[in-house]
Amino acid sequence: MVVDDEPLAISLLENYVRKIPFLELVFSTENPIEALDYIQNNEADLVFLDIQMPELTGINFMKIVGDKLKYILTTAYSEYALEGYEHNIVDYLLKPISFERFYQSSLKAQERFSFVENKVDSHFFVKSSGQQHRINFEDILYIESIKDYVNIKTANQEYIVLDTLKSLEQQLSEWSFVRIHKSFIINTNQIKSISAKKVNLFSEQEIPIGDMYRENFLKKLK
Repeated sequence: MVVDDEPLAISLLENYVRKIPFLELVFSTENPIEALDYIQNNEADLVFLDIQMPELTGINFMKIVGDKLKYILTTAYSEYALEGYEHNIVDYLLKPISFERFYQSSLKAQERFSFVENKVDSHFFVKSSGQQHRINFEDILYIESIKDYVNIKTANQEYIVLDTLKSLEQQLSEWSFVRIHKSFIINTNQIKSISAKKVNLFSEQEIPIGDMYRENFLKKLK
């Protein structure tokens, strides 16, 4: 689906969708209320969703629809990125959107759907503060070593767990996780940008890259 209150933006995204074999456009609209009505009566997997719309914002749209859809946000305003990542979003596209960047996001979406379909377990349970907590793998931003403990960081929660990075690295090796430092494992789906010595996440955290982990990290990305 494509939902955007700008006709030119809809036309551009529709054109992009038609160029990608594994995407199929099922519905597009300038009115997010119409999109809500469509979702009530039809099936869709992914929506390219504008954030600032007069009838209903993209953030409120996600709150109403919830996990029924996955989202790629399209907007000219970067300040909404962190709030967006509290929902089931795949990527965040800043306007003007190039086809190259659109295609990269579409590949992420394809990988996410394959990820869900091919994995029996997409979560694990950890003991923290005397309770067992279920954590979905895709919600994890990064994991930090703190002496004999690890801090599992999601967008809105931290879990301090008696465990080691080495143990979690083994558990998560088949997923989108990679160790990039003696003290950090990151979720590669959360990477916003990479420089010589650090990784920037969409949630605005900066994670250092250790020299001895750089080669394996870059290999994992490829």
